[in-house]
Amino acid sequence: MDRLHALLQRFSVSAGMFHSGPLCGINEIPEHADAGQLHLIRSGIVEIRHGDDGRELIETPSLLLYPRPRAHRFLTDPERGADMACANVRLGATPDNPVTRALPPLVVMPLEQLPAGGAGVLELLFEEAFSGLCGHRHVVDRLFEVVLVMVLRRLMDQGRLDDGPLAGLADPQLARALTAMHDAPQNGWTLPELAARAGMSRSRFAEAFARTVGQTPMAYLAGYRIALAQDLLRRGRPLGLVAEAVGYGSATALSRAFSQHCGLSPRDWRKTLPERTLSP
Repeated sequence: MDRLHALLQRFSVSAGMFHSGPLCGINEIPEHADAGQLHLIRSGIVEIRHGDDGRELIETPSLLLYPRPRAHRFLTDPERGADMACANVRLGATPDNPVTRALPPLVVMPLEQLPAGGAGVLELLFEEAFSGLCGHRHVVDRLFEVVLVMVLRRLMDQGRLDDGPLAGLADPQLARALTAMHDAPQNGWTLPELAARAGMSRSRFAEAFARTVGQTPMAYLAGYRIALAQDLLRRGRPLGLVAEAVGYGSATALSRAFSQHCGLSPRDWRKTLPERTLSP
């Protein structure tokens, strides 16, 4: 069972490099409209600041993942700087999706902690990022996406996620029920069916799910379906087909549930998206 496959297939990972090479002195990274950032520090000392919320000093080669839009500032030696590769990253069409919500505002991880194979990926990424060879940006963007998946895998394996679906996927029993929902959201899942998938009694499953994921199983399923609907609507899919894909019997039923969840009808919600997110 691949615990991440369905989530990453439905809320696809994408990355776009915007910097490679030395970063010297004071550098402001503004809040992006619809993306987070993944920074890879190859060498050098970097101080991170978030307004008046304190500082964090990074003294070893590390990665910094901002899964959601957040302004931040880097301070490095004005002359030596720090060798870095930076990319805007997205986990799905919009920042409000189950994968992004499951992550803390900032993940700091030494590069040596990436799973097996990570060192080879990083070596190739840095080589391409700093080379300027023909097509290097396309290669680097794909390698950033690989690193991002490795980070998610490592966070789950380390138990560093306190709640949310990724914490649930780290639990062998809850993972079976969550994966079933992620694989087939259109199914009319019931609490007894999901408990059976997890190999647990209904009451024990409901209690464990709520404690670990932070929601009841049926509330999570409802939110997951709406998040999928948002992603499909963003891609221009007709409302009727979206309703069928995410488990609602009609466009009217989906519109009602969507409005209750988001406070806007599907049509009005789509009008709020930045133009650059409206693509297939």
